[in-house]
Amino acid sequence: MRAIIKELQNLFAELRRWQTWLGIGLICLFALLAYLVSSYAFKSDAILMFLRHTAGSCREMTNSIIIFLFCGMIFFLFTALLTLGEVQQYLVLKQRSAHYQARKSLHWAIIWGVVAVGLSVAALIFFNSYCR
Repeated sequence: MRAIIKELQNLFAELRRWQTWLGIGLICLFALLAYLVSSYAFKSDAILMFLRHTAGSCREMTNSIIIFLFCGMIFFLFTALLTLGEVQQYLVLKQRSAHYQARKSLHWAIIWGVVAVGLSVAALIFFNSYCR
């Protein structure tokens, strides 16, 4: 019982740190963007439109567009994971007072974050213009 209480105390101590909330916020942002893109993707699915399970009316996509969107989704996943990794590395390096490496890691975290958000926003703009 003491071990469980100790673990809960450690959990609440971690929730008081701003670094924890930064990580949770980034995960929520990437999850929200992935949800929005996937909801548009399901509206444009040909099988769901054939079975009349979707309310969206989108033009039929060619194979090249589908492959391009699939590769974009994979790159979004990789860049989101890279962003989270660089933020974690920045926080660890900042704690160890390695300022040069921490600044470099923060720089890359910002770049990968912008690329990830850019990919998802581009997919949202594409689906918004492709579907009525």
